[in-house]
Amino acid sequence: MREAAPAIASLDAGPAHGESSIILCADDYAISEGVSRGIEELAAAGRISAASALVGLGIWNRLGGRLASLRDEIAIGLHVNLTLGAPVGPMPDLAPSGTLPMLAQLVRRGLSGTLDTGEIAAEVSRQIDRFEQATGHPPDFIDGHQHAHVLPGVRDGFVRAVSARFTGERPLIRDPADRVTAVLARGGAVLKALGICVLARGFGERVRRAGFPTNRGFGGVSAFDTTVPFARELARSFSHPGACHLVMCHPGYPDAEHSQVDPVARRRAQELEALMNAPALDKAIWHPIRASPGRMPVWPAGVAVG
Repeated sequence: MREAAPAIASLDAGPAHGESSIILCADDYAISEGVSRGIEELAAAGRISAASALVGLGIWNRLGGRLASLRDEIAIGLHVNLTLGAPVGPMPDLAPSGTLPMLAQLVRRGLSGTLDTGEIAAEVSRQIDRFEQATGHPPDFIDGHQHAHVLPGVRDGFVRAVSARFTGERPLIRDPADRVTAVLARGGAVLKALGICVLARGFGERVRRAGFPTNRGFGGVSAFDTTVPFARELARSFSHPGACHLVMCHPGYPDAEHSQVDPVARRRAQELEALMNAPALDKAIWHPIRASPGRMPVWPAGVAVG
């Protein structure tokens, strides 16, 4: 954790609460009780900016209200899921057996142009419905589990769904692409990050044309190597930031429920400890400010718009 302190402390977080341009988002809320509890503790301590939730697993029914109670501390969003467990509704093309495909299969189908975009749009809409029913609010932002929302083919249905749904105040949409120069300068899981950039090419521009804001700059891509201190990865992720830099992380407490569905369970405890103890992290990240309790947050000034 000492390795991360200089890089994090040197960020210009601005003179007042909420003015940083670094959005630190904990992914995978509601993948398990342990992960969700860890994210809740980080939110209460002011150590994260946002959390995105999976709504298709059975645990969501009892956790949605708990996530909603955190809206004063963090932004809450939807983690669109097309690669884990079962879809919310029937998907005879993508999930004929009732189980969503692995990411590699989804990528292949997207690149080959064989996905049913109408079916994907319907599933995205169902997941937005489920989020709103449990929290009482639309999502502040939307992203995707394993970045599935940006994939060629998938993005067509995704953009159709969110454009039809949000005609007034619009959530921020995560763009996991970044400048190649920034990816190379950060180091770490470079090939993985560059692969995401390739698959996400053109996505940000498309959603901005549709009227949705996006982040500008993205960090947090990890190989989930438990031998590499997460504090070092966190410092890298915060370096070479974009104008509205979004950093993803995957903290949580390990539990039996989690290990059955998540191959990175062992890494999450390390991330949780590092995030809770990194010096000055609460001052280096953006914290949401809302014009009124029912409104979406005011995003950092560097947010990208169409």
